[in-house]
Amino acid sequence: MLPQPNDKAPGRIAKIRRGASFLLGLACLLVLAGLIALTCVDVVARYAFNSPVTGAYELTEILLATLIFLALPLTTAAGEHIEVELLDGVKSSFLKQLGTLAAALCTIGVFALIAMELLEHADKLQRRGRVTDSLEIPLFYVGWLGAASFAVSALAALYFFTKRFREKA
Repeated sequence: MLPQPNDKAPGRIAKIRRGASFLLGLACLLVLAGLIALTCVDVVARYAFNSPVTGAYELTEILLATLIFLALPLTTAAGEHIEVELLDGVKSSFLKQLGTLAAALCTIGVFALIAMELLEHADKLQRRGRVTDSLEIPLFYVGWLGAASFAVSALAALYFFTKRFREKA
């Protein structure tokens, strides 16, 4: 019997998801390690040598935003986000499924909307040449990362809710 073209699609999606999760997790680890190292060096330089790291505050802000943006798709794909179960008391499985579908559509829609807004904002930052005060790091990179993060999170939410519906069916 010949395999159908779609037979391997879930396997491919799972492999892509595992690879993306590994890369995002590694990126989060590196950003967090950089944030810890920066903070340690800044504290030692400030108190031992009376010479803080120039731009440490700006770098900390950018690294924290980067860490949050990198972790968002991981959190979404794993279903580790905060959920409010409004339909716990409902006994009808149809209404529960309907509520889950509505939540999925809202989540995906909001993530996609935020991605588009961040992309537009990043474009404005780039056109205006906005940079940080001391180190003059272009700010539009953070906007692009945020837009990409929310777009990937929308896809992760789609994956998560699709997986949830398959498990319940």
